[in-house]
Order: sequence, then structure tokens, then C-alpha cells
Amino acid sequence: MFDNPIQLQDALNRRLFLQAGASAVGVSALASLLQAEGQGEPAAGPGLGLPGLPHFAPTAKRVIYLFQSGAPSQMDLFDPKPLMQDRFNEDLPASIRKGQRLTTMTSGQSTFPVAPSVFKFAQHGQSGMWMSELLPHMAKVADRFAMVRSMHTEAINHDPAITFCQTGHQLAGRPSIGSWLSYGLGTVNQDLPAYIVLTSFGTGRTDDQPLYDRLWGPGFLPSEHQGVKFRNQGDAVLYLSNPAGVDTASRRATLDRLAKLNEQRHEVVGDPEIQTRIAQYEMAFRMQSSVPDLLDISGESEHVLRKYGPEVERPGTYAANCLLARRLAERDVRCVQLFHMGWDHHGRLPQAIRGQCNDTDQATAALIDDLDERGMLEDTLIVWGGEFGRTIYSQGALTKTNYGRDHHPRCFTVLLAGAGIRGGTTYGETDDYCYNIVQDPVHVHDLNATIMHLLGVNHERLVYKYQGRDFRLTDVHGKVVRGILS
Repeated sequence: MFDNPIQLQDALNRRLFLQAGASAVGVSALASLLQAEGQGEPAAGPGLGLPGLPHFAPTAKRVIYLFQSGAPSQMDLFDPKPLMQDRFNEDLPASIRKGQRLTTMTSGQSTFPVAPSVFKFAQHGQSGMWMSELLPHMAKVADRFAMVRSMHTEAINHDPAITFCQTGHQLAGRPSIGSWLSYGLGTVNQDLPAYIVLTSFGTGRTDDQPLYDRLWGPGFLPSEHQGVKFRNQGDAVLYLSNPAGVDTASRRATLDRLAKLNEQRHEVVGDPEIQTRIAQYEMAFRMQSSVPDLLDISGESEHVLRKYGPEVERPGTYAANCLLARRLAERDVRCVQLFHMGWDHHGRLPQAIRGQCNDTDQATAALIDDLDERGMLEDTLIVWGGEFGRTIYSQGALTKTNYGRDHHPRCFTVLLAGAGIRGGTTYGETDDYCYNIVQDPVHVHDLNATIMHLLGVNHERLVYKYQGRDFRLTDVHGKVVRGILS
């Protein structure tokens, strides 16, 4: 891998010049040049990951990341603050805010009125984990979860915050967590990509923040590690069928001829993306048979379909995507991410969050139950969470039954379940206002380090040399959160 496209083009131009001259000295110099400018540790082969990985025996074989895009309100779902009932409409004390920067959406407010949650909380399971009345199904599997209430981040707006969760950096251009896992660990199923992304639109806010394909992009890693997004409307994957008049044998023969041409070109110019192109053509050919079988849920029992809820048979819904995630996990896809939009509740939160929970609660619990019944939860890691939290104070007008909440990076909640997770654990603590962390803070880098640890990856050792320095998902930060591990 070259530091930038200009360096790559220069190297290729030099290769052509030296080959044209047929100079032994030039060929020797070129070999030295390419060795110096190339990428670091090579992969063991297409889809096989890097030599020496995993670094140690993994607890999880795969991860399903249920990303709740828009930022769920932690004090309305997971972190009850009963003392706030007596603080209704009081101005947030300066001693609690501590000069925290605000978004432009609330920085102009003259007051920051405390908005207690209108929802009831209860303890569930043997662990006594607190959950809101909005999550009755997830409450039934409370003992499966580790609830981290002390997440925090630097980003205060959606795009940099989501980008940070996915790539470890607020600016676009770095590899996503799924791409890192694909690069380091490779794939088990050669008929499907190692990294697949599913998206769905929530009913809580239909005009919510958009998602961008770069969120599951490979950054500077080889492009074969790009997350493959299944569409949520129409055909999940386009062009799976052969054109009219082309049968499978003809298609195979065409790809074989094309592969030979690409190999010849690779011998001439040495561009690593040519090999990626060959591998992706082959993957597309295999997906012509693997994807239709994956998407066909006609063989699922009524018991399973009912478990996921009434939306499960409507493609592109969160429920349908959760079932699809289980089917992908069965096929040993390394990383599956579900992005569910609609959690950005600056206004009408009590009404909007009901819709979001109706979308996600039953299907999330069903996914955990389903994996458990199949003996797969023990080696599948589930992560549930968004990009930051929500403020205890109301954005805009406040009434006893209606309020909105602004972005809040200082504390929020993430749930984990499955492989290597100590279920029934509540980790970290926030103050009475759910504004500051008072015990066991967990940074986004710490969460990513923990996810990688469970998959057998030492986050400090999975690096890629680019632009003269070694990069990793967690930058120069991150520590494994051992308090939630079994």
C-alpha cells in the first residue's frame, strides 16, 4: 500500500519506464522501491486474515453490532434518576454543567430546565438490572446483558460522533471496525463477505440523521475489506441474476478469462487493487447462489418468526434485519452491523422514543434468545448502543408530559451480551443528574478495544502503516473493560 494515490501512480510509471528499458539495474532498483513503499505485514491469502492472528484464543467468533443511530436517551431507558422528579423545571446547576460546551441547538437558551423522565423503571432478572417500561422484552433477558452506564466521547454532533464510534477518529477516511476485523481475521465463509451492513428506518423520527457508506468503509486498508451494505428496499443486492441469455457456465468462463487478463495486468503494473478486483469478482459470483438462500426465510418456523415480531417478514425493517443477522451469524460472517435510524429526539421525545422502542425491543430480545437456543450466543458478541447520550435538561419548551433532549457526550449507556460477557453486570455510575460520570468511565476507544479483545485481537498490535506512521482502530488509546468480562 502506498501512502497516497500520487505515490502509487509514480511507482507504477517508474515500473513501466524501467521495464521498457529492460535494464537489470533498473529492475533491481524498482524491486527495492516497491519493497520500501509497499504495505506492512502481508495477508496470508484472500480472506484468510493476517499471519499470527488471532493473537490469543478468542471468546467470540463473530460480532453483531446493533447501532442505534441518533443517540438513545439513557435516562429514559437505562439510567433512572428518581431524584430529578423533585427538580422538575429547575435550572441545571452550574456546578453540574461545569462549563460543558453545548450544541448550537441549545446554546442560546436562557435556562436549562431539568426534565425528569416520564417513564417508569423496574428491576429485572436475578441481577436486578434497571430497565424502562419501554423495553419489556429486553427486560426479560436482562441477565444476559452487561450494561455500561459510563460511556463517554469527545464528539458532540452526530456525524463526527458516529464516525468516531466506527473508525476511532472524528474525521472521515479511516477504516471502520468491521474493516479492521476483516483485514486482521479474514473470513470463515468464502461465499459471503466478512463484513455486512444492514440499515433500517425508525418510526421515532423518519427524517433522522442520514448514514453514509464511508461509515463502513475500508479507509486506507485494501478495498476488499469494505463493508457490503444490503439495501433495505427492493433487492438486497443488485445484479445477482445473470443477464438474459447468459447461463452460469458462460458466466464462469467469462470470469476465468477476465481473471487471466487481470493477472497479466498485475504482473505488469503490480497494483494491489487488481488482485482485490479479481477477488471481488469471484465473491460476486459465489454470492449469486449464497445470497438468495440467505434471504429466503420460508424455512423459518412460525415459532421463530413470532419471536421477532410482526415486522419480521417485511424486508428492511429492524426485525427483519435482526433475523437476517442471525442467519448471517449461522454462516459465520465475521462482523454484522445493523444501523437503525430515528433516535435523534430533540423534541416530542416521549412520543418518538416509544416508536423507536417498539421497532427494536422485541427483535433485539428475540435475536439474543434465538442465538441462545441454537447454542450460538456463547461465541457471538452482541453490542447495542448509539454515538452519545442525551441531556437531562429539556431542549425547548418543557411540560410534564413533553420534552426534548439535546446531544450529550459526557455519559451514555451501551449494552453487551454473549461471548465472554458477564451477564447481569451494571458497570459504571453517573451523578444524580445523569450528566457526569462518577465511577468507572469507559471511553469509545475502550469499548472498541474490548470488542477486539473478545475476538482474540490485541488492539495495540493490529496496525497498518500509512503515510509514514502505524495506525490502529484505537489510535494511541484504549484499554479493555475487564469488569464486564466473564
